[in-house]
Amino acid sequence: MDELKVFTIQKGIYEDNAKVAEETRKELKEKGVYLINIMSSPGSGKTTTLVSTIKALKKDVKIGVLEADIDSDVDARTVQEAGAKAIQLHTGGMCHLDATMTKQGIDELGIDDLDLLFLENIGNLICPAGYDTGAMKNVAILSVPEGDDKPLKYPKIFGKVDVLIVSKMDAIEHFDFDLDRLEERVKKLNEDILIFPISAKTGEGMDAWINWIRKEINKEA
Repeated sequence: MDELKVFTIQKGIYEDNAKVAEETRKELKEKGVYLINIMSSPGSGKTTTLVSTIKALKKDVKIGVLEADIDSDVDARTVQEAGAKAIQLHTGGMCHLDATMTKQGIDELGIDDLDLLFLENIGNLICPAGYDTGAMKNVAILSVPEGDDKPLKYPKIFGKVDVLIVSKMDAIEHFDFDLDRLEERVKKLNEDILIFPISAKTGEGMDAWINWIRKEINKEA
């Protein structure tokens, strides 16, 4: 197995985040790489979902992962073992990635041999929602144990993302979680959002999520 690269990203030097984000998107499109930014609370199942996604796609799609965290390289090693090209990005205490930081990670990872790139953003529902990373699509993950009232508490992120994954559906019978109530709350914030209830553990709902990714990649091809 290839040695894992750990890269400490520097604070962005560009003031115009939107400009860098658009330049990054343009470069990725020219190289045929589709970037998906994934955001969630810690413990929501981001890495587990990514591992299941990688395993489902890796035979047909060359995948890379930018693993952003304040410290540690555990998640990057996990997705690398699942079959993705990975790099661990240490943020030095910052609670989000912006476009410049993402670009630094992309350059350090190297994407010439990739079709699909995931950015696993820092685990929280506040800071990452405010920054365009240059991704084609933004995805949030909400786990069943977190409760169906999260859109009321953190409306910005649910109003921004293109897709909401509701993870750990295999545990729903153990929690006071109403999927219909969640969908109603999210749709009030974002009527165009796509919602995929899944269990990465059992495979429930994973086909719909995987098929959506395939369709998005094919649109850009």
